[in-house]
Amino acid sequence: MQLQNFINTIGDVGDLAGVLIIAIGFIWGMVQFLKATLRGETGTGYAAFRMQLVRALLLGLEVLVASDIIRTVAISPSLESVAILAAIVLIRTFLSWSLILESEGRWPWQPVVKPPANSN
Repeated sequence: MQLQNFINTIGDVGDLAGVLIIAIGFIWGMVQFLKATLRGETGTGYAAFRMQLVRALLLGLEVLVASDIIRTVAISPSLESVAILAAIVLIRTFLSWSLILESEGRWPWQPVVKPPANSN
């Protein structure tokens, strides 16, 4: 029973870390946006805020998925709990792909297209 409590605690810490990553990323992005807005750089500030938020969401989702996997595999590896975990991972993976598409303008499996070098 002590092992289950320990694993539950690890899962709870992972959940808290994921939420904190997202919240701190949002707050940090908002602070940067406000600073840029006060300097008159609204367009640049907005783009930086969006990128900061996307990064925080991606990292936070990864941590949340990891804590769900730890909790499910170590505590209750029943068919029902694994199916629920699979649905959660599927939804979070779709969200991550959507965020990458939003931030980089390409799907995660597409190669990065570099602009041609100037031949001056």
